[in-house]
Order: sequence, then C-alpha cells, then structure tokens
Amino acid sequence: MGGSVKDLQSKQELDTVLHEGSPVILHFWASWCEASKQMDRLFSHLSTDFPHAHFFRVEAEEQPEISEAFSVSAVPYIVFFKDGKTVDTLEGANPSSLANKVAKVAGSVNSGESAAPASLGMAAGPAVIESVKEFAKDNGSSKLESGLSDPLKNLLQQLIESHPVMLFMKGSPEEPKCGFSRKVVDILKEEGVKFGSFDILTDNDVREGLKKFSNWPTFPQLYCKGELLGGCDIAIAMHETGELKDIFRDHGVLTSSSEAKETDPEKTSTTSSLAGKGGVTDSTGLSATLTSRLESLINSGPVMLFMKGRPEEPKCGFSSKVVEILQQEKVDFQTFDILTDDEVRQGLKVYSNWSSYPQLYIRGELIGGSDIVLEMQKSGELKRVLTEKGISEKQTLEDRLQKLISSSTVMLFMKGTPDAPRCGFSSKVVNALREEGVRFGSFDILSDEEVRQGLKTFSNWPTFPQLYYKGELIGGCDIVLELRNSGELKSTLSE
Repeated sequence: MGGSVKDLQSKQELDTVLHEGSPVILHFWASWCEASKQMDRLFSHLSTDFPHAHFFRVEAEEQPEISEAFSVSAVPYIVFFKDGKTVDTLEGANPSSLANKVAKVAGSVNSGESAAPASLGMAAGPAVIESVKEFAKDNGSSKLESGLSDPLKNLLQQLIESHPVMLFMKGSPEEPKCGFSRKVVDILKEEGVKFGSFDILTDNDVREGLKKFSNWPTFPQLYCKGELLGGCDIAIAMHETGELKDIFRDHGVLTSSSEAKETDPEKTSTTSSLAGKGGVTDSTGLSATLTSRLESLINSGPVMLFMKGRPEEPKCGFSSKVVEILQQEKVDFQTFDILTDDEVRQGLKVYSNWSSYPQLYIRGELIGGSDIVLEMQKSGELKRVLTEKGISEKQTLEDRLQKLISSSTVMLFMKGTPDAPRCGFSSKVVNALREEGVRFGSFDILSDEEVRQGLKTFSNWPTFPQLYYKGELIGGCDIVLELRNSGELKSTLSE
C-alpha cells in the first residue's frame, strides 16, 4: 500500500478492497470546501504513518452513487472499515478525532502503543496540532448553538420569502459549486421561472441555521412562496412528472411557457395514460374503475386530505402547512399519501381539475390547496365551512371529562347505575345521597375505559366512586359516608 491516498473511482473498487479485510478509511470531500482541504492534508499525513491501511478519497458531488450509498449529506465525512465492515464514521472537521479513529482502526505505529494522537508518527503528529489550531482560528467564533436566535430566524424567514421561488445553493446560478445545485438551476431554467438564490457557502450561519430551520440537512433547498419543496432529488422527480410546473402555476408563479403549452398537451397525455381500464367515463376520460376508487377515497372521511407523506412526516412544505392548519382547527381528518400510488396521484388531478397537491376535501367537496386553505383560515371562512358541514372540533379527553363533571350540579362517577350498582362502595354512596334527598347525575365508568382511566389522572383520585359538586371533587365512599354521619352531606352539596 505504501502510505498514499487514492481517489476512489467506483463502489465496485471499494467492495473489492473491503473483501480483502484490510483496514480502509474513506474520506468524502469537496474541492470548494476549505475544511475538506485541511482535513485532506491531515488524511495524507495519516496514510504515511499507517501504511498497512487503505486510504481512499471521494469527491462527494462527483461520485453521487458512492455518496448516496453512505448517506453523505455534508463534507468532510469519513467512514472507517475493519474486516470488511463499517465500524465508525466521523462527520465534520475534527483533526484529533480523525487521528484517534484512524489509529484505533489501523493499529498504532509501534506494537503495544495506545491509539492516542501522541502515538502518531512523525508525519501526522505535527499535522494534527496544526490542523486543530487552524480550525480553532477559522471556526471558533462562528459555531452555532443548538437553538436558533431570533435575529437569525428572522433573517432566514426574510431570505426564504424574498422571492416567490427561492433557491439556497452552493455557488451562484451562473457558477454552481456542486453538481446537485447545478441540476436544480437547470431545472428552474427549463421551467422558465424567475428565481432568487443565495450562496450558502458565503455565510456559515445561514448555511447551518437553515438546516435546522427547515429540518432539511442538505443543500440545495428549493422554496416556493415561502414553503420548502425539497432538495435535488425531489425537484428532479417533480420536474419529470410535470408537478413542479403545476405548483408554480397554482401559486401564481409566472413562467415563460404559453398557457396552452402548459395545460392542454399535459392534460391530454395524463388523461390518455389513465384511461383504458374498466371503461372510460364521459366527463373526465378516466376509467370507471379509477373514478369509483377516487370517489370512495374522497368520501372515506368527512375531512379528507390528499398529501405528500403522512401527518406525522409530511414530504413537502405545502402538505405540512395544511396538516398544521387542520390541527389548529381541532378537527379529525383522514389522509392519503399520494406518493404511494401514482394512479391516484395522476388520476385525482384530472378528476378534481386541480393540478397539484395537497388537496383538501370536506364532505366530498374540493376546498383547494394550501394557499386557499391558509386564506380561508385567516379570514375565518374555514371554520364557518366546517361548522356548516357539521364538522365539530375534536374534543380532547380533558374537555370531555370537564363536560361530564359539569353535566349535573351533583355528579357521581360510579360502577354501574344508581338502580343497579356494580360494587358495594358505589351502592353505599347512592344510598347515602338518596337518604339525604339529594338529586344527582351519574356516569357508569365501566361503560367507558377512556373516562375511567382519564378521570383518575384528571382528579388525581385513583379509585371509584367519585362524587363532584359544581365541578369540584368532594371525594370517594369514605368521605361521603363521613359527611353523612356528621350531618354535613346535604349542606355540603347545597352551598
């Protein structure tokens, strides 16, 4: 091996070397990244000190197949192999950690020595110290804390909303600094849209902050009307299916294409590709089978959202926004992930004559996409429509318990009913109340496990029966009997 760093050309080449079982250290780097260059110099020194290990370098953005195989989202990134298996990784520029991890995987220079930086040979030892000094000088003052400051949040929001279509990329549209950014720029140019851009290599606070702000760890990041669409892969997929054009049109983003070119040919091709099974309906051109399925899905719940992803894990900013709005309105809603079924995804566009997602339906009627839903929420129209359609707010367990407790001035939660108690304690409380001539409401906690368990927590009282007066807990069987025996029960329940 001779202590040198080789440029890895293919995944197959790596697999061949791993099969031999020797230690392998793989460095993902980028020519534009200064931290990568500094780590690469140390990487070279380490290869000299550990000649029995294989040291490979991969330019991450020029070798996407290898990068994707190891889920590389940032550089520098190092992967360590031993006996043909991945044993460790290192993300970011950390000279000391790199030296330690290499020594641990490849073995110390002299037999019996520890795998600490001090045990490194003449080549790497000074390089580690020098690299640590360089990174401390370059990066020490600009490192972000785990949270984002309000000024940074405001800056990011302003940048995102500075253009209807906004691309955060490496480099500029005229001179992209990575292949992924270049692809998205080319797509936007093909779509004929005007877009703003920000070079995240010029501002590390924006670069690191935006990852947390958007919960999206890589670049480029593409936004439309302030909502994240995604990165390179998503932009490519949406472009190829025509969905990116639909989103731009539905959100009022002008393109250089003519209206006829945008709509008629695409609609015709979509319709023709979906027709042909089960007989074609006259109104839409969709097969009767697909039409029936779409109608069934649309009416599968009073409030139905066709979205990308799931409510717990939306796959686009627009879907995330509508989920958030429905949760704020406190309504129950069903969803369908259109990314899991291309027939539904394409067919619903034709059926509803609405070319993008998400699509929100209430009682089988299309309300619209994220822009319309957001406007309706702001104006109060959404709440009015939900009320008119008989969609009530989702009741929390706490709300339900509070209503039950307040449903009668004197309220008894018991096992069974007053006429047929199901436990001796409940029977005793019923008898005590009747003896005092107290009128009371009751609820059989055996009929509803949610109320039974929830009320224990709500009242901080672990047993039943439980007696309430004007919404306040009086107590259980022992307390009620004590009040009766002392002559205070009736007066307590009539104050």
